[in-house]
Amino acid sequence: MMNHSSLDITIIFTSYGSFRPINYLFFTLTFIFYLLSVFCNVFLMLVIYFDSSLHKPMYIFLFNLAANGLIGSSAVWPKVMENLLSDTQKSSLAGCLVQIFWGYFYLTSVYTTFSVMAYDRYVSICKPLQYHSIMTPGKVKTLLTAANVVPLVSITILVCLTSRLPLCKNTIHKLFCENLGIVNLSCVKSALVNLYGVCMVTILVGFPCIVVLLSYAVILNVSLKASKDAQKKALSTCSPHLITFVNFALASLFSVIYNRYSSYLPEQVNILIIVDTFVIPPLLHPIIYGIRTQEIRKCIAKTVRKKERFFWFF
Repeated sequence: MMNHSSLDITIIFTSYGSFRPINYLFFTLTFIFYLLSVFCNVFLMLVIYFDSSLHKPMYIFLFNLAANGLIGSSAVWPKVMENLLSDTQKSSLAGCLVQIFWGYFYLTSVYTTFSVMAYDRYVSICKPLQYHSIMTPGKVKTLLTAANVVPLVSITILVCLTSRLPLCKNTIHKLFCENLGIVNLSCVKSALVNLYGVCMVTILVGFPCIVVLLSYAVILNVSLKASKDAQKKALSTCSPHLITFVNFALASLFSVIYNRYSSYLPEQVNILIIVDTFVIPPLLHPIIYGIRTQEIRKCIAKTVRKKERFFWFF
């Protein structure tokens, strides 16, 4: 039996297999996508931060979404790249718990951020005359704080509960650390961890999904009764949010299904799910919002023109 109390237990990842030359190709592709994700999110955050015309609730929430994307991609891919170039793919239990913390914080905070963004769009389209009296700076700070603090506290409790489990095994068939993978290594079945996990998913995933769906159902109902111009404006502002939300929700759903029935599904499915959860959303969100949101496009174009004038000056 393993030493239960030590966080220095080594976790072995078996999904990588033995080192092969093709790992260099996988490393290069992963590195490129990771750099693109970091660049796109940082660029979007800088555009929003430095352009005062974007200091509005919608873009403040978008800034938070971009920050979440940085956290999510940085929680997973640097360790995956390290393992791709290693003969033995492993991590300490402490390192695993840190990765679980930031990875799950990213997943849950994206959902809560989507819900406050949907609420903002609901107020903007369905109650335009009351928008500024409802979405006050204080209200925006409260929503933003709740969207981050609630997941932060919830994931902290989850990781603490998982860290207390005695482990009898140390190999997981994953590319990186997941909470269920560590729980399955335990010598005992913890009803408390399972119950808490269900409650956390219900509150941090189920409830935000309901808020998003209800918000857009009301927006759709109001838009159908409005003029063509109003419908077009509602579609242009809401479609990026819906596209990114649907993609992220489907990826999360498939991830849950795979974790429960991984023994019946091929390993390639797990890799596709990971890519669709931790690669595509952090890269897709800033690109879609940058392309589909007119104000951001104008600000990016203005920034590019300023840089061009600057370089021409020198």
